[in-house]
Amino acid sequence: MVSQEQRRRQLAREKFLRQQQRRTQARRRARTRNAVIASVLGVVLVGSLALYTTGVLEGDDDRADAGAEVTPSASASKPEDPCEKPAAGKATSKTWKKEPAMAIDKSAKYTMTLETTCGEIDIALKASAAPHTVNSFHFLAGKGFFDHTKCHRLTTSGIYVLQCGDPTGSGSGGPGYTIPDENLKDESLKDNVYPAGTVAMANTGQKNSGGSQFFLVYQDSQLPPSYTPFGTVSDAGMKVLKKIAAAGESTGAGDGAPNATVVIDKATVTES
Repeated sequence: MVSQEQRRRQLAREKFLRQQQRRTQARRRARTRNAVIASVLGVVLVGSLALYTTGVLEGDDDRADAGAEVTPSASASKPEDPCEKPAAGKATSKTWKKEPAMAIDKSAKYTMTLETTCGEIDIALKASAAPHTVNSFHFLAGKGFFDHTKCHRLTTSGIYVLQCGDPTGSGSGGPGYTIPDENLKDESLKDNVYPAGTVAMANTGQKNSGGSQFFLVYQDSQLPPSYTPFGTVSDAGMKVLKKIAAAGESTGAGDGAPNATVVIDKATVTES
Protein backbone atom coordinates (compact mmCIF):
# COMPACT_ATOMS: atom_id res chain seq x y z
CA MET A 1 0.00 0.00 0.00
CA VAL A 2 1.48 3.33 -1.03
CA SER A 3 1.36 5.93 1.74
CA GLN A 4 0.15 9.47 1.16
CA GLU A 5 3.68 10.74 1.70
CA GLN A 6 5.11 8.32 -0.86
CA ARG A 7 2.40 9.32 -3.32
CA ARG A 8 3.12 13.02 -2.71
CA ARG A 9 6.81 12.50 -3.40
CA GLN A 10 6.03 10.50 -6.54
CA LEU A 11 3.75 13.24 -7.85
CA ALA A 12 6.36 15.88 -7.07
CA ARG A 13 9.01 13.97 -9.00
CA GLU A 14 6.67 13.46 -11.96
CA LYS A 15 5.85 17.16 -11.97
CA PHE A 16 9.54 17.95 -11.91
CA LEU A 17 10.18 15.67 -14.89
CA ARG A 18 7.36 17.29 -16.86
CA GLN A 19 8.85 20.71 -16.19
CA GLN A 20 12.24 19.44 -17.33
CA GLN A 21 10.77 18.14 -20.57
CA ARG A 22 8.98 21.44 -21.24
CA ARG A 23 12.16 23.40 -20.66
CA THR A 24 14.12 21.09 -22.93
CA GLN A 25 11.53 21.54 -25.68
CA ALA A 26 11.65 25.31 -25.21
CA ARG A 27 15.43 25.24 -25.50
CA ARG A 28 15.24 23.26 -28.74
CA ARG A 29 12.74 25.70 -30.21
CA ALA A 30 14.99 28.59 -29.25
CA ARG A 31 17.99 26.91 -30.85
CA THR A 32 16.04 26.34 -34.06
CA ARG A 33 14.96 29.97 -34.10
CA ASN A 34 18.52 31.14 -33.53
CA ALA A 35 19.77 28.94 -36.35
CA VAL A 36 17.30 30.58 -38.73
CA ILE A 37 18.36 34.04 -37.59
CA ALA A 38 22.00 33.11 -38.03
CA SER A 39 21.43 31.94 -41.60
CA VAL A 40 19.68 35.20 -42.47
CA LEU A 41 22.16 37.53 -40.84
CA GLY A 42 25.26 35.49 -41.51
CA VAL A 43 26.06 35.45 -37.82
CA VAL A 44 27.29 32.34 -36.10
CA LEU A 45 25.30 31.85 -32.95
CA VAL A 46 26.64 29.48 -30.36
CA GLY A 47 23.91 27.40 -28.78
CA SER A 48 24.09 26.58 -25.13
CA LEU A 49 23.12 23.38 -23.41
CA ALA A 50 20.20 23.54 -21.01
CA LEU A 51 21.00 21.65 -17.86
CA TYR A 52 17.93 21.26 -15.84
CA THR A 53 17.38 19.73 -12.70
CA THR A 54 14.26 17.92 -12.90
CA GLY A 55 16.50 15.53 -14.27
CA VAL A 56 18.81 18.07 -13.08
CA LEU A 57 17.61 18.56 -9.72
CA GLU A 58 16.15 15.32 -9.74
CA GLY A 59 19.59 14.95 -9.14
CA ASP A 60 19.34 17.70 -6.54
CA ASP A 61 21.47 16.98 -3.54
CA ASP A 62 23.51 17.54 -0.35
CA ARG A 63 25.07 15.33 2.30
CA ALA A 64 25.55 16.58 5.91
CA ASP A 65 22.61 16.30 8.27
CA ALA A 66 20.94 13.92 5.85
CA GLY A 67 18.04 13.28 8.18
CA ALA A 68 17.30 16.88 9.12
CA GLU A 69 14.15 18.28 7.52
CA VAL A 70 14.45 21.78 6.16
CA THR A 71 11.25 23.77 6.44
CA PRO A 72 11.35 26.62 3.92
CA SER A 73 9.51 29.80 4.65
CA ALA A 74 6.00 29.63 3.23
CA SER A 75 4.71 33.01 4.36
CA ALA A 76 3.03 35.32 1.91
CA SER A 77 5.66 37.99 2.46
CA LYS A 78 9.12 37.40 1.10
CA PRO A 79 11.55 36.47 3.87
CA GLU A 80 14.61 38.55 4.63
CA ASP A 81 17.50 37.82 2.30
CA PRO A 82 20.19 36.08 4.41
CA CYS A 83 22.96 36.74 1.89
CA GLU A 84 25.30 39.62 1.06
CA LYS A 85 25.44 41.72 -2.09
CA PRO A 86 27.35 40.18 -5.00
CA ALA A 87 30.87 41.28 -5.82
CA ALA A 88 31.27 43.67 -8.74
CA GLY A 89 31.50 41.96 -12.11
CA LYS A 90 29.40 40.03 -14.59
CA ALA A 91 29.19 36.45 -15.81
CA THR A 92 31.02 35.42 -18.94
CA SER A 93 29.31 34.67 -22.23
CA LYS A 94 32.20 32.62 -23.60
CA THR A 95 31.60 29.08 -24.82
CA TRP A 96 33.73 26.32 -26.34
CA LYS A 97 33.04 23.89 -29.16
CA LYS A 98 34.35 20.73 -27.51
CA GLU A 99 35.15 19.21 -24.15
CA PRO A 100 38.60 20.24 -22.86
CA ALA A 101 41.47 17.78 -23.10
CA MET A 102 42.15 15.74 -19.97
CA ALA A 103 44.46 17.79 -17.76
CA ILE A 104 43.86 16.48 -14.24
CA ASP A 105 45.60 13.69 -12.36
CA LYS A 106 42.88 11.10 -11.82
CA SER A 107 44.66 9.77 -8.75
CA ALA A 108 44.95 13.19 -7.06
CA LYS A 109 42.54 14.90 -4.70
CA TYR A 110 40.72 18.03 -5.87
CA THR A 111 38.56 20.53 -4.03
CA MET A 112 36.16 23.02 -5.57
CA THR A 113 35.52 26.13 -3.51
CA LEU A 114 32.48 28.28 -4.25
CA GLU A 115 32.82 31.72 -2.72
CA THR A 116 29.17 32.73 -2.63
CA THR A 117 27.27 35.70 -1.31
CA CYS A 118 25.79 33.38 1.30
CA GLY A 119 29.06 31.87 2.49
CA GLU A 120 31.82 29.57 1.31
CA ILE A 121 30.98 26.08 0.06
CA ASP A 122 33.83 23.58 -0.20
CA ILE A 123 33.29 20.44 -2.27
CA ALA A 124 35.53 17.37 -2.30
CA LEU A 125 35.62 16.22 -5.94
CA LYS A 126 35.65 12.60 -7.12
CA ALA A 127 38.38 12.76 -9.74
CA SER A 128 38.93 9.02 -10.08
CA ALA A 129 35.22 8.18 -10.33
CA ALA A 130 34.17 11.11 -12.54
CA PRO A 131 37.31 12.31 -14.34
CA HIS A 132 35.58 13.95 -17.32
CA THR A 133 33.30 15.93 -15.02
CA VAL A 134 36.05 17.02 -12.63
CA ASN A 135 38.35 17.88 -15.53
CA SER A 136 35.61 20.03 -17.07
CA PHE A 137 35.00 21.89 -13.82
CA HIS A 138 38.76 22.36 -13.37
CA PHE A 139 38.88 23.89 -16.85
CA LEU A 140 35.79 26.07 -16.49
CA ALA A 141 36.72 27.36 -13.04
CA GLY A 142 40.17 28.26 -14.37
CA LYS A 143 38.50 30.29 -17.12
CA GLY A 144 36.30 32.15 -14.61
CA PHE A 145 33.20 30.59 -16.16
CA PHE A 146 31.33 30.31 -12.85
CA ASP A 147 32.35 33.69 -11.46
CA HIS A 148 29.46 36.13 -10.92
CA THR A 149 26.86 33.49 -11.80
CA LYS A 150 23.58 33.17 -9.94
CA CYS A 151 22.26 29.89 -8.53
CA HIS A 152 18.94 30.11 -10.31
CA ARG A 153 16.85 27.27 -8.95
CA LEU A 154 15.81 25.90 -5.56
CA THR A 155 13.47 22.96 -5.06
CA THR A 156 11.81 22.48 -1.69
CA SER A 157 9.26 19.75 -2.37
CA GLY A 158 9.79 16.14 -3.45
CA ILE A 159 13.49 16.73 -4.04
CA TYR A 160 15.71 19.19 -2.22
CA VAL A 161 18.40 20.81 -4.31
CA LEU A 162 20.02 24.10 -5.23
CA GLN A 163 20.93 24.38 -8.92
CA CYS A 164 23.81 26.51 -10.18
CA GLY A 165 26.29 26.74 -13.05
CA ASP A 166 24.38 28.71 -15.69
CA PRO A 167 25.97 32.06 -16.62
CA THR A 168 22.68 33.21 -18.17
CA GLY A 169 20.74 32.53 -14.98
CA SER A 170 17.88 31.21 -17.10
CA GLY A 171 18.36 27.46 -16.76
CA SER A 172 19.27 27.11 -20.44
CA GLY A 173 22.92 28.17 -20.45
CA GLY A 174 26.04 26.05 -20.72
CA PRO A 175 29.66 25.91 -21.88
CA GLY A 176 28.87 25.00 -25.48
CA TYR A 177 29.93 21.37 -25.11
CA THR A 178 28.64 18.30 -23.29
CA ILE A 179 30.37 15.68 -21.17
CA PRO A 180 29.62 11.98 -20.67
CA ASP A 181 27.62 10.62 -17.74
CA GLU A 182 29.86 9.08 -15.09
CA ASN A 183 29.77 7.34 -11.72
CA LEU A 184 26.08 6.46 -11.89
CA LYS A 185 26.67 3.41 -9.72
CA ASP A 186 28.37 5.35 -6.95
CA GLU A 187 28.17 3.49 -3.66
CA SER A 188 26.55 6.53 -2.03
CA LEU A 189 23.45 6.17 -4.23
CA LYS A 190 21.27 3.63 -2.48
CA ASP A 191 17.60 2.94 -3.22
CA ASN A 192 17.60 5.75 -5.80
CA VAL A 193 18.39 8.34 -3.14
CA TYR A 194 20.92 11.13 -3.64
CA PRO A 195 22.00 11.78 -0.05
CA ALA A 196 22.35 15.24 1.43
CA GLY A 197 25.73 16.69 0.60
CA THR A 198 25.88 15.21 -2.89
CA VAL A 199 26.90 17.43 -5.80
CA ALA A 200 25.70 16.11 -9.16
CA MET A 201 25.36 17.18 -12.77
CA ALA A 202 22.14 18.53 -14.17
CA ASN A 203 21.14 17.36 -17.64
CA THR A 204 18.39 17.55 -20.23
CA GLY A 205 17.05 14.09 -19.52
CA GLN A 206 19.11 12.62 -22.35
CA LYS A 207 22.26 10.55 -21.90
CA ASN A 208 25.59 12.37 -21.89
CA SER A 209 23.93 15.80 -21.98
CA GLY A 210 25.66 17.40 -18.98
CA GLY A 211 27.38 20.73 -19.45
CA SER A 212 28.08 23.20 -16.65
CA GLN A 213 24.91 23.19 -14.58
CA PHE A 214 25.02 21.21 -11.36
CA PHE A 215 22.97 20.81 -8.22
CA LEU A 216 23.76 20.56 -4.55
CA VAL A 217 21.56 18.32 -2.44
CA TYR A 218 20.72 19.81 0.95
CA GLN A 219 18.37 17.02 2.05
CA ASP A 220 18.08 13.38 0.95
CA SER A 221 16.31 13.33 -2.42
CA GLN A 222 14.87 10.35 -4.27
CA LEU A 223 15.89 10.47 -7.90
CA PRO A 224 16.75 8.00 -10.63
CA PRO A 225 20.53 7.40 -10.88
CA SER A 226 20.81 9.49 -14.03
CA TYR A 227 22.82 12.44 -12.71
CA THR A 228 26.57 12.17 -12.38
CA PRO A 229 27.55 12.47 -8.69
CA PHE A 230 30.98 14.10 -8.68
CA GLY A 231 31.45 15.73 -5.29
CA THR A 232 30.54 15.97 -1.62
CA VAL A 233 29.87 19.19 0.29
CA SER A 234 31.78 19.87 3.51
CA ASP A 235 29.97 20.17 6.84
CA ALA A 236 30.54 23.94 6.84
CA GLY A 237 29.23 24.16 3.29
CA MET A 238 26.10 22.25 4.32
CA LYS A 239 25.31 24.94 6.87
CA VAL A 240 25.39 27.50 4.06
CA LEU A 241 23.06 25.35 1.94
CA LYS A 242 20.63 24.92 4.84
CA LYS A 243 20.54 28.69 5.29
CA ILE A 244 19.73 29.18 1.62
CA ALA A 245 17.04 26.49 1.70
CA ALA A 246 15.45 27.92 4.84
CA ALA A 247 14.77 31.19 3.01
CA GLY A 248 12.58 29.27 0.54
CA GLU A 249 11.89 29.83 -3.14
CA SER A 250 10.02 32.55 -4.96
CA THR A 251 6.94 30.75 -6.30
CA GLY A 252 5.69 29.07 -3.14
CA ALA A 253 5.10 25.94 -5.22
CA GLY A 254 8.34 24.22 -4.28
CA ASP A 255 10.37 24.98 -7.42
CA GLY A 256 11.61 28.42 -8.34
CA ALA A 257 14.33 31.00 -7.87
CA PRO A 258 15.74 31.01 -4.33
CA ASN A 259 14.62 33.91 -2.16
CA ALA A 260 18.23 34.18 -1.01
CA THR A 261 20.47 36.04 -3.47
CA VAL A 262 22.87 33.19 -4.17
CA VAL A 263 25.68 34.35 -6.43
CA ILE A 264 29.01 32.58 -6.94
CA ASP A 265 31.47 35.46 -6.69
CA LYS A 266 34.33 33.11 -7.52
CA ALA A 267 34.86 29.40 -8.09
CA THR A 268 38.23 27.67 -7.85
CA VAL A 269 39.36 24.07 -8.23
CA THR A 270 42.60 23.17 -6.48
CA GLU A 271 44.68 20.01 -6.24
CA SER A 272 45.75 18.85 -2.79
